[in-house]
Amino acid sequence: MKKIFMLVVCSGILLAGCGNNPSQQGNADIEDSLESHQHDTQKIELNSGEKWNVNAEMKPFVIKGEELVSNFLKNNQSNYHELAGQLKEQNNHLIKSCTMEGKSHDELHKWLHPHLDLVKALESEQDTNEAARIVAALQTSYQHYHQYFN
Repeated sequence: MKKIFMLVVCSGILLAGCGNNPSQQGNADIEDSLESHQHDTQKIELNSGEKWNVNAEMKPFVIKGEELVSNFLKNNQSNYHELAGQLKEQNNHLIKSCTMEGKSHDELHKWLHPHLDLVKALESEQDTNEAARIVAALQTSYQHYHQYFN
């Protein structure tokens, strides 16, 4: 009986969410979503007013991802799915190279989770206007990274 109840509840949640297609609703602007991630309970904190240090082995993957977005915009490229794949690859390397612990690690994750969500959204976006907004939000995400991390 419990299994049936859980199945009904989960199905109801999924069906309720089906009407909330972000591209149908104009996507309430992805940058605003990034901002809200940064300004709610997951707000990134500085280290006593200073930027957090990120381990050297992780930095190249952040830098490469930022370069990919910058070059994509500078060269007016339009293959959003290719960019998403390249960013996903850099993020996977970043995650695999992570040896950080403690508060700096926790603060980095406050940046990383919304960033990963943006890459995932770009990967599946079909509307070019929405994809362009996501790329702009990714550029802002990298700017936020530099506000809080060395």
